[in-house]
Amino acid sequence: MKLNLQQSLVGFSILAVLAATTAPVTSEELKPRYDPVKETLQEISKIEVRPGDWPQWGGSSFRNNTPQGKNIPIKWDVASGDNIKWVANLGSQTYGNAVVANGRVFVGTNNAAGHLKRYPGRVDLGCLLCFDEETGKFLWQHSSEKLPTGRVHDWPLQGICCAPYVDGNRLWFVTSRGEVVCLDPEGFHDGENDGPYTDEPNENKNEADVIWKYDMMGEQEVSQHNMCSCSVTCAGDILLVNTSNGLDETHINLPSPDAPSFMAMDRNTGKVLWTDKSPGTNILHGQWSSPTYAVLGGQPQALFAGGDGWLYSFDPKGDGQGNPKLLWKFDCNPKQSKWELGGRGTRNNIIATPVVYDGLVYVAVGQDPEHGEGEGHLWCIDPNKRGDVSEELAIDAQGKVIPHERLLAVDEAKNQRAIANNNSAAVWHYSRFDWNGDGEIEDFMEEMHRSCGTVAIKNDLAFISDFSGLFHCLDAKTGKVHWTFDMLSEAWGSPLIVEDRVYVGDADGDISIFPLTADPEKAMKEEDGEMVPMLGVINMEDSVYSTPIVANNVLYISNKSKLYAISADKK
Repeated sequence: MKLNLQQSLVGFSILAVLAATTAPVTSEELKPRYDPVKETLQEISKIEVRPGDWPQWGGSSFRNNTPQGKNIPIKWDVASGDNIKWVANLGSQTYGNAVVANGRVFVGTNNAAGHLKRYPGRVDLGCLLCFDEETGKFLWQHSSEKLPTGRVHDWPLQGICCAPYVDGNRLWFVTSRGEVVCLDPEGFHDGENDGPYTDEPNENKNEADVIWKYDMMGEQEVSQHNMCSCSVTCAGDILLVNTSNGLDETHINLPSPDAPSFMAMDRNTGKVLWTDKSPGTNILHGQWSSPTYAVLGGQPQALFAGGDGWLYSFDPKGDGQGNPKLLWKFDCNPKQSKWELGGRGTRNNIIATPVVYDGLVYVAVGQDPEHGEGEGHLWCIDPNKRGDVSEELAIDAQGKVIPHERLLAVDEAKNQRAIANNNSAAVWHYSRFDWNGDGEIEDFMEEMHRSCGTVAIKNDLAFISDFSGLFHCLDAKTGKVHWTFDMLSEAWGSPLIVEDRVYVGDADGDISIFPLTADPEKAMKEEDGEMVPMLGVINMEDSVYSTPIVANNVLYISNKSKLYAISADKK
């Protein structure tokens, strides 16, 4: 699909209307704009890492990929090495997002690089790799052997698809085998086998030192669909974990309906504090989102995106009796949407991670990328209400609210219908926008599509990519669409915002770089009859399925097989 300037800017007014006013300036207008970078740095300062580190997916438990950075390159070349500080070999499929803490870089992948002699590259594993931050030298690997049940639980070659959480001398992550594992980030380089777990097959310096591990399949009868993937976060000493419980290979049966979908654990011991199975039998496919934590309206909230397409908020401490304490829940799909096998329907689950920005919560819906393109939704939610805070309620012919149904929430054949919810927490909702003003939504660029991506927000501008390859810029407070750019390739990852620039990767291996602006004429330009990002496109020579990050003024980007540390100050 080729777009010229006129097509891409359809619907944008190029006239500025200036209106003089004598109205007094309000306190809201005098209020300084929320600074997510400052907020994230404050959160990072509460744990034992360096100020410029990026110790978990999204940097902090708010999950907003907006790090501090200085002199971050907008030009580099992976072939010539220009502005490339170092390159590290990963596997053949890399979906895990990089994390940087205390002089080490961690990334999830598969075993195609064959870093360990006892596991040659032909042996399929899930691998968490550790590299030296300064040089890129390989330090150690945690290896997860494939489950004997095969692809229903542990899809070949996918490896570790999540990111770890690091605080001081401990690291936590979820393996492809459905285990929650606590590691020593130093590995055996400190000359110690830290416990209580001391049953590692060897104590080689290039292998991981396990502190404790918890088998969710064995202990909780979790049955993950295709893989277990969750980038954990913490509320103090409470570790928050999505279990990935899902359907079997038929895509119809739920083998473990009573298994938890969400868990809170003591991060020091691995003890389970409480579990929740709210999606119940309404799980649509799998559950691969990651939890978010923030204090919102004075209430600590653990946000869980369920495999039924609902977003749930819990008190991370539970009810004090070993049970979950639900604060609110929100249906992220229209009630009329329908789930159909293979992605043919309009109802979606949630793969993206919820993001907290200035007291509001943002999340998009999507499906397994193998299900293809489809209608998507992006929501902004007020987290201060309680109960069912969905935009709509489903009622029967007598006007009674009915329980949620997996395939179809409102069945018109049964005289069911959706009504507005007076308790709705929806601030805004984006699915379609009539760019050309013709009263119809027909153009490809007029829709938000399914997304695996997580929103990134700064200066009240929200950016998100969808699986159809569109990159959207919206007003974070109102949902107004400022501009949309067609990357011409599907996007699996999420944006990075740093130094008033926005970076996003796609499956063609391109990194598109935009200024942080609401003005489409400043965000993109026309070259040879095509629209391109204003700051350019750089190809990484292989698909980019992960998300760029910045730590200590270095840009990290993984393609399928290599991790690049990119710096204008490379030595």
